[in-house]
Amino acid sequence: MTHTSVCTIDSELSSKIEKRTARIGLIGLGYVGLPLVLLFSEQRFRVTGFDIDDKKVAVLKQGGSYIYRIPSSDIQGAMSRGFRPTTDYSLIEEMDAVIICVPTPLDEHMEPDMSYIVSTVEAIAPYLRPGHLIILESTTYPGTTEEVVVPILEKKNRLGLKAERQGQSGHNTFFVAFSPEREDPGNETVARCDIPKVIGGFSPTATQLAAGLYGTIFNRTIPVSSPAVAEMTKLLENIYRCVNIALVNELKLLCLRMGLDIWEVIDAASTKPFGFHPFYPGPGLGGHCIPIDPFYLSWKAKEWDFQTRFIELAGEINAYMPYHVVSSMASALNRRRKVLNGSRVLVLGVAYKKDIDDLRESPALTIIELLQKEGADVSYNDPYIPFIGRGRKYDLRMKSSDLERLGDYDCVLIVTNHSCYDYPKILREAQLVVDTRNATKGITADNLLRC
Repeated sequence: MTHTSVCTIDSELSSKIEKRTARIGLIGLGYVGLPLVLLFSEQRFRVTGFDIDDKKVAVLKQGGSYIYRIPSSDIQGAMSRGFRPTTDYSLIEEMDAVIICVPTPLDEHMEPDMSYIVSTVEAIAPYLRPGHLIILESTTYPGTTEEVVVPILEKKNRLGLKAERQGQSGHNTFFVAFSPEREDPGNETVARCDIPKVIGGFSPTATQLAAGLYGTIFNRTIPVSSPAVAEMTKLLENIYRCVNIALVNELKLLCLRMGLDIWEVIDAASTKPFGFHPFYPGPGLGGHCIPIDPFYLSWKAKEWDFQTRFIELAGEINAYMPYHVVSSMASALNRRRKVLNGSRVLVLGVAYKKDIDDLRESPALTIIELLQKEGADVSYNDPYIPFIGRGRKYDLRMKSSDLERLGDYDCVLIVTNHSCYDYPKILREAQLVVDTRNATKGITADNLLRC
């Protein structure tokens, strides 16, 4: 193969993709990687899933699932079609295409933590061979693919291979592209295959190959001129949401002072058939994308002597919301001649949004920690999350409590509005209910505070 022209390499991979004989490697079997495994498996591709977490791999090998919305039967079906989970990165050499779906968190200084991407690319590099297609899906700052991924792959592969560039090709080349993930956990209105896939290759051929691969599982692909454009596209999507959520959170705080119902205001504004898209306030931002991704661009912008003021202001407003929730609860308890210190509080829902089992960056974690610092005796209930352990920014080690004795709590705090909760019953039985999500819309009660 080392003497094969790049055109033949390109044609060979395209043919394998078309015939579904291409071997697909997915690195990172979390909320992004595992759904991709299933999509490719459904299209009869042989998929190998790579993860450094031995426990995840063990669960998958037994045909189980650790993600609520992915039933074990889906994993078992994929296994029957050749899906193989592993921690052995030497198997990368057997793959034709490798897709990287690893976390990109922020460090303690609110700067990009690139360690997962760097360590993954370094693990891939020794097993590169001519014709490999490497695709990064992890959300990151514009320039990551060209400035981080490609140099590591070129420097650390064993065969002296180079990534194909525009106008530069050869038999000792591999292909690199960036295609941002667009997962929306809990979204049951848009099928995954109907979400358009943006793709930016390091070369036109890389773009074409990646588009051909993703075109087997997505109904529409959107080629763009470079990886950096694709990287910026993902950030724009999340910054748009971050800024607009911050705007409506700020308006909520103003409406509370003015005695107005922000939810009624949003419902009324939503009747306009043009020029308005509704966003909704809440107790803070959660999930891997919106609380984190905008700051990747803020960090990168400093390289260009540019300050992203909208992003930073939006971040400040959204980060303040858990503090507003705790302050509102304390005031509500004071009106009942109680103090937060020593009060028993039940937090309803800790997932970052309704009807999912995802804790990443959930505002509930911050709220629980703030309540504990104020001396409250905090419990929680979440049917999707039976245990909160230890994460990058928290160490709570709590088990989900039942809902049998709601009246024993001084306050029930609705943080995540799961559909399974019986809100009228909760209001009947609880001494005080503080609702951060408008979950009790349409209900009037003396023991209810919406904040």
